[in-house]
Amino acid sequence: MTGPHVGVPELDGAPLFLLGTLPEGDQLLVDGAEGRHAVEVLRLAPGERVRIGDGQGTVAEGDVLSAGADGLRVAVTARFEVPEPTPVFVLVQALPKGDRGPLAVELATELGVDRIVPWTAARCVTRWREDRTAKGVAKWRSTAHAAAKQSRRPRVPEVTDPMTTRDVCGMLADVDLAVVLHEQARRPLSGLQIPRSGTIAVIVGPEGGLTDGEVVAFRASGAEAVRLGPEVLRTSTAGAATLAALSMRTRWA
Repeated sequence: MTGPHVGVPELDGAPLFLLGTLPEGDQLLVDGAEGRHAVEVLRLAPGERVRIGDGQGTVAEGDVLSAGADGLRVAVTARFEVPEPTPVFVLVQALPKGDRGPLAVELATELGVDRIVPWTAARCVTRWREDRTAKGVAKWRSTAHAAAKQSRRPRVPEVTDPMTTRDVCGMLADVDLAVVLHEQARRPLSGLQIPRSGTIAVIVGPEGGLTDGEVVAFRASGAEAVRLGPEVLRTSTAGAATLAALSMRTRWA
């Protein structure tokens, strides 16, 4: 087995499985739900190449030795650490109604978000009462985990506890660029100078839009009010569209 190294080998279509921890050793067992998915859904067979990660950047690559009732047993041929991407993307997502919350998380994860902040904006239709907050956060985290696996991301985005507008304003003190999407903003996102490193935060309001007070508070905290274009996107897709635009100018440039 080759030793650990930094960097990601060229993707070759190998599926990625995410475990809570990544044990040392020349063999790994992918069991539980991940193992059942590998054996019963993907029907992986001995000799096929797979990757196994811990969701925090450590990845083992290897070949399937066996696939059966106990799961997928893999002979490890390499281990590597995937560095944190730069810049770091943070999505502050107002709570959408129904399944649009998990949809926003799924799309943002596929498009490279690193941290997702559920935001209890003034005009949110959805309200996570105290007895439902843990369930709501757990669902968003589960969605981020599944989307990271599907898109073969070795790092699962962090989903924080819900924040108020005041909490978000405090958080913005630690970012290098913050943009708040606003349909009435005159400045287009394309007109901003985008940093190639540091942290970029994107604030997406609810279906009912931002209040004047929220816009004032965010701008006072250093955020730039911007628009993506002439169309008004849903709250569940606006964050993903912004992340894609930012990635084109930074990570993918």
